[in-house]
Amino acid sequence: MPTYTVSLKQRQGVADGTVAFCFEKPASLSFKAGQYLIFTLLDPPETDAEDNTRTFSIASAPDEEELMVATRMRDTAFKRVLRTMPLGFPVEIEGPFGNFTLHKDATRAAVFLTGGIGVTPFRSIIRDAGRKQLPHRLSLFYSNRRPEDAAFLEELQKAKSDNPNYQFIGTMTDMASSRRRWEGKIGYINKQMLAESVRDLTTPIYYIDGPRGMVTAMRKMLADTGIHDDGIRTEEFNGY
Repeated sequence: MPTYTVSLKQRQGVADGTVAFCFEKPASLSFKAGQYLIFTLLDPPETDAEDNTRTFSIASAPDEEELMVATRMRDTAFKRVLRTMPLGFPVEIEGPFGNFTLHKDATRAAVFLTGGIGVTPFRSIIRDAGRKQLPHRLSLFYSNRRPEDAAFLEELQKAKSDNPNYQFIGTMTDMASSRRRWEGKIGYINKQMLAESVRDLTTPIYYIDGPRGMVTAMRKMLADTGIHDDGIRTEEFNGY
């Protein structure tokens, strides 16, 4: 895969403890919504045992001017450098990689199941589908502890205005600790929640992204619902 050296253009908080980083986009870089890149810090001021390289899903759509990723800000050398490096700081990227992309058969709906920062590839897919006016029916089930923890929450809620084939189903599991109002669903993603929003549970392609525990739980839920493995696509990640 080709490698590029790109510079940081801007960063912004997108949820409590979560930051989006926008880098310049090389003119020759082409990727599909849902793919990921490998980022390597070049001569960083500090490092640790976790090394200077991380894998990040691309959160921006392929036709957006900048290349965006987002991550939870754990206290590691890599993320301390990412948090404090000045605008214009260069990093190396390699890719794109991955097949976690929207299927071509528009007669089958796509159902996205995720939580926390696992939403990043789905942001890319949803924005891309809206911009291209794809006919696929898309349903995003997005679980977080609190609204404060949900990256891109308002944007994902409003995306239906650009795409009538898209619906957002957000759910919170710990509203007792929230400072914000929430009128959506409460609790973990479950079969009943799916059945309330998806016409026929057996026909969509299901995409599950997030920590291994969540991916395992969602796969079991779908299996218990009668969904075959050939209708399930997953992407796991460890840490943030």
